[in-house]
Amino acid sequence: MENSIPDKIVVRGARVNNLKDVNVDIPLHKLVAITGRSGSGKSSLAMGVLYAEGMRRYVNALSTYTRRRMGQTGKPDVDTIDHIPSAIALRQRPIVPGVRSTVGTSTEALNVIRLAFSRLGSPRCPNGHQVPPTLAIARSMDLPNKPGSGMGQITCPVCGVKFMAFAAEDFAFNSAGACATCGGTGMAQTLDESRLIPDPTKTIREGAVASWRLPGRNFMHVVADQIGIDIDTPFQDLPKEQQEMVWSGPHKKYAINIPSKSGKIFHMDNAVFENARAAVVDSMATTTNERAIARLNKFYRFGTCPTCHGSRFKPELLHQELVGKNIAQVSDITLTELAAFVPQVYAWLPADMQELARDIMAELDQILRPLIELGLGYLTLARAGSSLSTGELQRIQLSRTLRTKTTGVLYVLDEPSIGLHPANVQGLIDVMRGLVAQGNSVIVVDHDTAIIEAADYVLEIGPDAGAGGGTVVDAGPVTAIRQAPHSLIAPFLNGTTRLRVRPQADLQRLFKGKQFGVTVSDRFNLHDLTVKFPTHAFSVVSGFSGAGKSTLVFDALVPALQATKKQPAPDFVQHTERGGLRRVVAIDASPVGKNVRSTVATYTDILDRLRALYAAQPAAVQQQFTASHFSYNVTAGACPTCGGTGQISLDIQYLPDMQQTCPDCGGRRYRPEVLRVLWHGYSIADILALDVDTALKLFAATDQDGITATLQTLHDMGLGYLHLGESTPALSGGEAQRLKLTAHMGKKQTGTLFVFDEPSIGLHPLDVQVLLGVFQQLIEQGGTVLAIEHDLDVVANADYIVDMGPGGGSEGGQIVATGTPTDVARSQAGHTGAYLAAHLQHFADAK
Repeated sequence: MENSIPDKIVVRGARVNNLKDVNVDIPLHKLVAITGRSGSGKSSLAMGVLYAEGMRRYVNALSTYTRRRMGQTGKPDVDTIDHIPSAIALRQRPIVPGVRSTVGTSTEALNVIRLAFSRLGSPRCPNGHQVPPTLAIARSMDLPNKPGSGMGQITCPVCGVKFMAFAAEDFAFNSAGACATCGGTGMAQTLDESRLIPDPTKTIREGAVASWRLPGRNFMHVVADQIGIDIDTPFQDLPKEQQEMVWSGPHKKYAINIPSKSGKIFHMDNAVFENARAAVVDSMATTTNERAIARLNKFYRFGTCPTCHGSRFKPELLHQELVGKNIAQVSDITLTELAAFVPQVYAWLPADMQELARDIMAELDQILRPLIELGLGYLTLARAGSSLSTGELQRIQLSRTLRTKTTGVLYVLDEPSIGLHPANVQGLIDVMRGLVAQGNSVIVVDHDTAIIEAADYVLEIGPDAGAGGGTVVDAGPVTAIRQAPHSLIAPFLNGTTRLRVRPQADLQRLFKGKQFGVTVSDRFNLHDLTVKFPTHAFSVVSGFSGAGKSTLVFDALVPALQATKKQPAPDFVQHTERGGLRRVVAIDASPVGKNVRSTVATYTDILDRLRALYAAQPAAVQQQFTASHFSYNVTAGACPTCGGTGQISLDIQYLPDMQQTCPDCGGRRYRPEVLRVLWHGYSIADILALDVDTALKLFAATDQDGITATLQTLHDMGLGYLHLGESTPALSGGEAQRLKLTAHMGKKQTGTLFVFDEPSIGLHPLDVQVLLGVFQQLIEQGGTVLAIEHDLDVVANADYIVDMGPGGGSEGGQIVATGTPTDVARSQAGHTGAYLAAHLQHFADAK
């Protein structure tokens, strides 16, 4: 019999989420793009069906012992899936790194660097002699870790002293190698004395010492008076010795009399004097209440650790060197510079250490190469993981996958273009094609037309979102999709749709009005940078990944505009121009809510209004139900079996935990007696099961103006397909940002600046047009809109652009072009201009 190798994944009867018995054949060993409107079912097919089944079958091949210790996925709701390979997924939202995470730890490059310093480095003896690297030192580090073995013991060839060299573990700033001051975080909090006595023109009686106004310290001025400090003279005019007593006087007990407002005198025999500094420090040491800690934090300045200067390492570790550099210096060079540093290590080492160096440095090269190919060469190992964009985190994830050089694997990538400049997207495409060339299959869920154009095969899911989606609209090569009459993406591929969907303001007129901006002295790669934007307009900050956009907007501009006397602008902000702005609303793409209990109805005011509506029904009044009974988050209303989540989790030993619809409430979350209360024939659970558009028709017809207004806002923002009971943490970044905006729509916005961080995340080009309409509404209501953005559709619709670059990291931090989209497109500086020019040329209305 002749063997036939399958060339496609065959899916029949897929019903995950809103998929409607989808039957589809997906080519193997190809780059396949899945596109469609937000909420149409793209991720349900890619992640919920293909990845879930590919991962499940791979895990099922492992031992029971291993399966119990791995995260597992349940079987998707599908009739059959044939010929699916083992699957690896890169999700749209990588886990946000903690404070101890850096690029070095997340890529595991720092592990290799630590080993290199331990085995190949030059240690320093206690007498200050730098000991050259030798094979004997490397061997001593590998001796058995037991008394008398001599592990790590070095003899200085100059003075003969024996000492212990540092092992690889000693260079770990998350354990033994942590700086004692900051605990390995690189950041330390120090008392800001200007906040302890913010106004020295006041007297102590008038409250000059702010830390003495803390709870339990409000009698300290009486103690000061007892000591002999003049509490009725402005603090700045007190004698130096009295000022010093206030600042750092010793803890000492005094007998005092405290007069009350009623005239009574309270006597204290053992009132302890706490100076201005100690009042805060002692409070912080004994307080666990979060609100109290937040109040105390206002007296601190959080900045770079004064001991390790932000390196996170113990200072003594910096004496060990590699080619004249310590581990902090190596961590501070870019990945591109680090790759160039490797040959220097070989040249520096003696001949008998070359083989050991190759073993170690080859591992480092294997880590660095995919990172640089993915356009992350501007990052440093010391860069905090929490400061990375979603796109950068995804590419680090992808680089770890590329190192394995696997074959026969299904890679499922969910929106990998997030956070990528168009110049970086081409590098991403090259990487995905490289995966296919290695014998793998790649499925990418994305809206970026450059990625769709590069695909071998395109699946379009839709036609609409939610209940209106879940079917295959078109499938085939890009050439066929371009000509497909029902395709929603085709007009964007062939340039026949309108690119500019909002009126562009006259720039000269805009800059004759008020402007807002900031001057940054020195922050990361920004040095002496001044930027200004027009008010009452839509401005975009664009530029290469890592150019400094987020640093400019979220580290400098937003805090500067929000600054008050109690919370001043950051030190690196030299000048702020407010332009008449009184309020700043910063809206990022972080998930809305933390768990399944957060829904569209709870996040908006809809559920509160529904609870009041149902509590007023005769059946509820008769049973003495209050609004609390119509909340699934409290015992009075929640189903006792599932606790109001609508699901129960079943632990079935070596199989994955099964999430099953609650057998008692049927997923409706409420107690049976609560569900018997009806309004126009609907229980509250029936209402939560409706999508926004359906609910809008119902409430508009029944004169429920409050609920109707919120539903209308959601509809106008393109969120009509969402269900009222839909879990908000599962929304895409773009959906989350629009949901956060609902509270601000329909109001006067004069003097308000709305700041968005890549608001197009997860949005189809048609949904981007809806988003631009929302921005225009905010401007027409008197507001000002500023966005960090890579999406060329959004950039082309801006009134004013500030393009940063020319590259990322140390190669960025400059303003390379400003002006209208046409001005920037004509610019020859940076990367954005050329891509924007080609994009404008592609669309007929922009030519």
